[in-house]
Amino acid sequence: MPIQLLSDALISQIAAGEVIERPASVVKELVENALDAHAQRIDVELERGGCGMIRVRDDGMGIQPDEIALALARHATSKIASLDDLENVATLGFRGEALPSIASVSRLSLVSRAAQSAHAWSVDVRDGALAAPVPASHPQGTSVDVRDLFFNVPARRKFLRSDATEYQHIVRMLERLALSRFDVAFSLVHNGKPVWSLPAAHTGPERLTRVAKICGAEFAGHVIELKHDTESLRLSGWLALPTFSRSQSDLQFAFLNGRFVRDKLLAGAVRLAYRDVLFHGRFPAYLLYLDMDPAAVDVNAHPQKLEVRFRDSRRIHDFVFRTVERVLADTRPSAESAGSAPLDWLTGSARFEGVAAPSQARFVLPEGRSLRSGEDAYRVLVAHAEMGVSDAADATRPESIDAPLGYAIAQLHGVYILAQTAEGVVLVDMHAAHERVMYERMKKLLAGQTAQQALLVPQILHVTPAQAEAAETHAQEFAALGFAVTRLAPDQLALRAVPSLLADRDPAAIVRDVLSDLLEQGHSRRVEESINHLLATMACHAAVRAQRSLSVTEMNALLREMEGTDRADQCNHGRPTWVRLSLSDLDRLFLRGR
Repeated sequence: MPIQLLSDALISQIAAGEVIERPASVVKELVENALDAHAQRIDVELERGGCGMIRVRDDGMGIQPDEIALALARHATSKIASLDDLENVATLGFRGEALPSIASVSRLSLVSRAAQSAHAWSVDVRDGALAAPVPASHPQGTSVDVRDLFFNVPARRKFLRSDATEYQHIVRMLERLALSRFDVAFSLVHNGKPVWSLPAAHTGPERLTRVAKICGAEFAGHVIELKHDTESLRLSGWLALPTFSRSQSDLQFAFLNGRFVRDKLLAGAVRLAYRDVLFHGRFPAYLLYLDMDPAAVDVNAHPQKLEVRFRDSRRIHDFVFRTVERVLADTRPSAESAGSAPLDWLTGSARFEGVAAPSQARFVLPEGRSLRSGEDAYRVLVAHAEMGVSDAADATRPESIDAPLGYAIAQLHGVYILAQTAEGVVLVDMHAAHERVMYERMKKLLAGQTAQQALLVPQILHVTPAQAEAAETHAQEFAALGFAVTRLAPDQLALRAVPSLLADRDPAAIVRDVLSDLLEQGHSRRVEESINHLLATMACHAAVRAQRSLSVTEMNALLREMEGTDRADQCNHGRPTWVRLSLSDLDRLFLRGR
């Protein structure tokens, strides 16, 4: 065919293919427009999972009478006017494609009344033709009705799932939007039946109530609130305790300047912060809100604006990682904590499905390679870590019991420590607890001490020119990690020295992984992760074993060490280390007072 200009209708339908994937996409665009209009209440009504009808009504600013028709024109928006505005986008929608794209593949009606208008104005779009605006009755705000989605694009309609499936996609979308704006009330009606109503949440308890309704009461009952500010960055939200992990990443929500995003950098930073406190194969749960200068992030990197690009990705990654890691480091025994294992685990009413936990009675150690020279190089770490526990301050039991973990009474079956507190009793898994104490002590002893072992014969690595360039650029970082890497040719590197602790752990593969990370992300933590994994294995081997008899003084020394050790609520493999039973729990167990 000859080169020709496309018709406006076809252009709109092509744009709709990028923006409107399914009914949930329509709901997202319309609700985001309502939020940008400063709505305080948004009502969504659906028929047949959104395939039959979608109605979104808000009480926002409304549209001026002379702008009603313009709102349905392509690339018409009130949110940006220049390149500077585009680089500092502070609204959810800004492309000016949503309404005309939706109208091109549906039958759309729009009614709106601005704050100072005497009455509302209505406009309809049928088969791509825009009717003249007519007066209408409507309170301040806007209502948009979308019917028969994809009626004129049969090929797209074939790809829609069942009404129930499309409805669930809309519910998930609305839940994310409701979590992004606690100050706005939301309601949902499906096929004439009210589904849920969320009042505006302005206080901390009200916000947590909304979180409980959307994410579940169990999640809301096992979270740590997070708030951390710097001059240009702010991170807030809720982190689920490591014991509330998931078999999938279904409870991971990240919001950037109020916009829900699926960002690998943010997800990777959080996953890295949880690495020392989760079972292998489990996923953390969290709600995180990152606020920053809009000019420092590009939100126009994806047609549906679900992905973003940070101008300084390494800084953002480190900020999120360090903040989350610092909060998780405080998951240690305290007087306010109910224990690292929920009480329903103790009674067997809950199950940790999908996890084959190592046997607590036998302490089956994780499989791993021999430590040989690596362990020999740092064998002193184990001795020093053990000294930290055995040389603990006097832990004899005072007359008043005020320590979070109380004071030891007995050892049960050579496995658990039974301690009495001012409010009840505590059970501690002595191997899991000692393993965490040893691991954290080893990390502190090793901090800043990267011993290097030279190779008798340099190992030649064949890499890509881009990787060789990265190795040359980051030579100082490699040296700080204990590697001596030099460039021999455009695609060859010489590995001349390695960290002593990793001498038996295929350092060439670690170097290649580090180079891949540097090219993709600009930074890498592969070496730190490898060393920590080895230290965790060493700590597991060195921790007290089952059936070992401990004196009361030794048990109390371990309890005091737990109270001062980071992440002491979990062992190195993510298992809980202690549980608390209050007097009221015991009374309820034995039906006292009935």
